[in-house]
Amino acid sequence: MAYELYYWDGLQGRGEFVRLALEEAGADYVDVTREPGRGTDAMFALMKSESEPHVPFAPPFLRDGDLIIPHVANILFYLGPKLGLAPEDEGLRHVANGLQLTVTDFIAEVHDTHHPIDMSLYYEDQKPEAKARSAAFIRDRIPKFLGYFERVVRQNPAGPDHMVGDALTYVDLSLFQVIEGLSYAFPKAMAKRKAEYPTLLALHDRVAKRPNIARYLASPRRLAFNEDGIFRHYPELDSAE
Repeated sequence: MAYELYYWDGLQGRGEFVRLALEEAGADYVDVTREPGRGTDAMFALMKSESEPHVPFAPPFLRDGDLIIPHVANILFYLGPKLGLAPEDEGLRHVANGLQLTVTDFIAEVHDTHHPIDMSLYYEDQKPEAKARSAAFIRDRIPKFLGYFERVVRQNPAGPDHMVGDALTYVDLSLFQVIEGLSYAFPKAMAKRKAEYPTLLALHDRVAKRPNIARYLASPRRLAFNEDGIFRHYPELDSAE
């Protein structure tokens, strides 16, 4: 049976980290909310179920047969070995999971640049606070997180071609997406800081050239970044300072 991925229709968002792994592996999967006749209603049916024994709280979640797995890092920890995108060594699998959880922390901070007060409010309702939050994010948090990931890939005992171990893992794919998203949301800030993360950016470029990823990026399955997702480009929030 095909894997079933549940995420908001029309958004890359957190679901994209899972899509990249499935696409790289050439896995058989269905993006449920984009399926005619199913859509978002199918996702909400599971989330609001009164009988499902493992009801998910929020998307993304993955269905594999009778099993429902929620949360990006948890999904990738499950899928990694099945798709050949996790280290063979069990200890290194936990290292990879730790890195993915750090990506999760970073993505939460990216989201908060445009929704710093209340997720239920529109961006337009919190623009002054978003501008202050984004300035701090660009000044302090981008260098903190990307500096850490640069150090991790550079100091990988197996070599600087991958985040962990000596072969491609889902963490490499996720860091590709992080760089893509930040470059969309904060092009001025990223242009200024590029030279600080050469090993990480080289990793990004290698991932982009992988045959399955390159085909995916050129296909209609790869949704465009937009101002409804996690990575949003509001020019007033971007700065090269």
